[in-house]
Order: sequence, then structure tokens, then C-alpha cells
Amino acid sequence: MRKLWLIFAQTTTVVMAILFVLSTLKPEWLRPTTNPALPAANQPALSAAYPPALAASSGQRAGYSLASRRAAPAVVSITANKAPPRNSEAQDPWFKFHFGQRGRGKEAVRPQTGLGSGVIVSADGYLLTNNHVVEGASDIDVMLTDGRQARATLIGTDPESDLAVLKIALERLPVIHLGTADSLQVGDVVLAIGNPFNVGQTVTSGIVSALGRSQLGINTFENFIQTDAAINPGNSGGALVDVDGNLVGINTAIYSRNGGSLGIGFAIPISSARLVMDALLRDGEVARGWIGVQTRELTPEFAEAFKLPLTSGVLISGVLANAPAAKAGVKPGDVMTKVGRTAVQNPAQLLAAVAALPPLKPATLAVQRGERQIEIEVMVGQRPKPQPQPLQASDGER
Repeated sequence: MRKLWLIFAQTTTVVMAILFVLSTLKPEWLRPTTNPALPAANQPALSAAYPPALAASSGQRAGYSLASRRAAPAVVSITANKAPPRNSEAQDPWFKFHFGQRGRGKEAVRPQTGLGSGVIVSADGYLLTNNHVVEGASDIDVMLTDGRQARATLIGTDPESDLAVLKIALERLPVIHLGTADSLQVGDVVLAIGNPFNVGQTVTSGIVSALGRSQLGINTFENFIQTDAAINPGNSGGALVDVDGNLVGINTAIYSRNGGSLGIGFAIPISSARLVMDALLRDGEVARGWIGVQTRELTPEFAEAFKLPLTSGVLISGVLANAPAAKAGVKPGDVMTKVGRTAVQNPAQLLAAVAALPPLKPATLAVQRGERQIEIEVMVGQRPKPQPQPLQASDGER
């Protein structure tokens, strides 16, 4: 018994000595790195959200609560009331005789209500949202997170970028801090804030999945931030913020088969949204350059068939009569390589480069015509406004 006691005492002494040495030289080895109540995969990364010193000084837990508290008060819910579609059959006495007042005639005059989100970007009451949230609305109501409500005035819209600017007249408005999307990198953590499915303000987290997404068929001008933060119907026009709560994008669209989030959402970068907002506030419209050409990809097969000494550029497949490009001498079959100082390699880049040119001012186009490289000076026109699509008739209308 005495021998066992001596072995126990010696073991305890050695263990205590090891713990003392570790606590003195390597104290971090003895600190828990995960919350035992959660799986390791669910542990938030403190360094991704806040520096340890900041978290300790502010008393914040690991996570994104500080970013949410900074940004969420400036994200509002928007209710857009739209006039009912005109239905001549509803006013037809024979229609009323056959279907009655409670039939389809009554359904046809029921007002339509759209739900979305918006972001307060100015203490003067200016808001950013999506054009499709407020398009065709007769009344636009805004609700803040503190319960206040206001009727919004539509300042201007830009359907080609799917952005709109609203204004509300309330005091002491929370204002979001505008960040920059140019510093974003794939893998950065972002939060999506909005009012999905009208359940109330919701914050979801994810990462930047891709940058510069285009040719999705959503807008005319596309340069989307792709994220896997959950974005659902009602989030449109809401905020995409970084881990400091700065606005980096306006949530716009999702890829979905069933109307819910599949982890593929798209946001307009705040740099693009700010340019549109400034133009709408200054001029009431977004004036973009236009030269009047039809384009297509320059394929290696086409370059080889016409013996072109280049493989990059944009093929001009057509030139509109009396358009600026036609007056300047641009011809079908030309390959455009530069617009001003901007190199272009595909139709989307050409569209963006031309749109960025100031209307009614000259610009230089670099063109490959056969074996010759030439420069053409063109007087840039103003891009025509898109024509609204006609409403499709509902069942029973002709």
C-alpha cells in the first residue's frame, strides 16, 4: 500500500510540474479553442470578424453581431402598391351577368402589392433599392426597424441597372456607411440584410463566391457580386455588407428553381449603385454613351477564315443606319479592340465601355479592318431609353 501511495504522489508531482511549465511558457496551449456545446465546424472565426484586441475592448462575442447592429437599422422594408391591370371584361355588363360581381371581374381589379427592401444612404432620407421592387407602383410605403413608417417619393429609376432612388421625410434617420466593393475578394465574409417573405428583418451570412458576374440575362449592365448568403424574395433592394457593417452591394437576384435560396445570390456593387444614384439625383436620369452597333464574339474560326492578325476583340456584325458609328465610318466585319483607352475583348466589355463614354462628345475607337489597324473618331450619342415591355394579357383577355 505504501508503494502505491508513493507512485501516486510522484505521478501527481510530475503532472503538476508539467502544467506549471506549460502555463508559464505556452499558456495558449491550455486555452479552449472551441465551444464544447457546438461542433467545431460551427465555430465562428474571431479573426475574420474582429481583431482580438477590438473584440476584447468592445466586449463582443465572436461573430458578426457588431456588423449587424451597425447596418441593420438603416435597412428598411418596402411595400409597393401597384394599380390593378385594366380589364375591359370586368366592366362589361354581359361579363358581370355571366360571372357575377364576385367572379373574375372582382379578382381582376384587386390591387397588387410588392414587397422588398431598401437601404437608407443619406441623413436627408434618400434610399437605394431595386427598380423591380417599385416599378409601376402608385404608392410606396417604407417601414423602419424602429417601427416608424413613411410614404416614399420616387426620385428616379434606372431599369437597365435595376436601381431606384427613393426619399422619405423623417427625422433622426439611421444611415448606413458606404463601403467599397473594389476591395472585396472571393472568400470574404458578407452579410445579407432584408425582409425575406415579409417575415421581418433577417440577417444571413456567407462569403463572396465570385466577382464580376455578367451575361446572366438579369440586367442590361451586369457586374454582380455573387454570394452564398441566403437571399430570398423580399430581400431585393436590401443590403450586402462586409464584416464591419459597410454597404458593399444591393441584393438584387437569386438563382432558384423553387423561389427559395439555393446559395447563388447576386448583388450590385455599391460603386456601380453610387454612380447611378448620383446621376439620378443630379440629372434625373442616367445618361450613357451609344454608338449604334451590333456585336458578337470574335471566334478563332472567324479570325482564321478572314486571316485576321489578332484573336481578341469584338466583331461588329451590324451598324445601325444614321447611328454615330455609321456616320463615323464603322463597317460590319470590323473588329473593335479599344474604346477610348479601354481594351475590349467581348461584347459585354464593349457595351460597358461605350456606355461609360459621355454623350455628345467625341471618342476614339481602335478598329482592325482586315490587315489594317485604324482609329476612328466618333461623336458619341446618348443611349436610347429601353422601351417598356407590354403586359401580357391574363386568361380571358384579348
